[in-house]
Amino acid sequence: MMKIGCHLSVSKGYYAMGKEALDIGANTFQFFTRNPRGSKAKEINPDDTRKLQELAKEHSFGPLLAHAPYTLNPGSPEGRTREFAFETMEDDLKRMEFLPGNLYNFHPGSHVGRGAEAGIAQIADMLNAILTPGQTTTVLLETMAGKGTEIGGTFEELRMILDGVALNDKMGVCLDTCHVFDAGYDIVNNLDGVLEEFDRVIGLDRLRAIHINDSKNPGGSHKDRHEKIGEGSIGLEAFTRIINHPVLRELPFYLETPNDLEGYAQEISLLKSQYHDS
Repeated sequence: MMKIGCHLSVSKGYYAMGKEALDIGANTFQFFTRNPRGSKAKEINPDDTRKLQELAKEHSFGPLLAHAPYTLNPGSPEGRTREFAFETMEDDLKRMEFLPGNLYNFHPGSHVGRGAEAGIAQIADMLNAILTPGQTTTVLLETMAGKGTEIGGTFEELRMILDGVALNDKMGVCLDTCHVFDAGYDIVNNLDGVLEEFDRVIGLDRLRAIHINDSKNPGGSHKDRHEKIGEGSIGLEAFTRIINHPVLRELPFYLETPNDLEGYAQEISLLKSQYHDS
């Protein structure tokens, strides 16, 4: 069975997100841990998270994917910016233990002109200070489009971060289709080649989730502007190959397209119709 969901708002509560996902035909979802551009996080109600876990088990949900705020930048030269990233992620991972065994995704950040190696070293240092042997959450590095001084626009940069983390078994990668396409990886005409390169550089065992998004821009543009499925430069034919690829088809897919709930329901239905049950 295809595991697919979209981005939902945590403001209504965890159980409400689960019910909302079911209402639109989803069997997983992604959510921001807190305000995506700020630091405030809603207090967790253990009864609410317990009810979500029961609902997810009853309906065979795929892994839930929490997303860190966009404002996190552990690669920054600014001390307070790095502290904010550390404090926020440390708190998020503690909160994630109310939903044990799920995923936490973050954008690696930007080196702000100091060079990728300096930024990568700081990202790895932060992860080494935060990750704990007992945590049940897997932390995912997201593939990025490589715009400006952004880190993570190449598989090699993600590999360098992973190599610097001591508790390597707590780490994985979330592949964003818009981002890798915009970064120059041709998932439209050479999906097999891209996955072979990912395996060679990072290892397919690290690939834990897919952000499934079309792109408003041509491949290699380094722009990072998401589009609705089938309405951008990647196109529905390519997405049909992606969701049915033997390496990818069992992974959870999360939509981050410019949509409302009704639009997400339509996209979920569309992608399910293209998915071939084995």
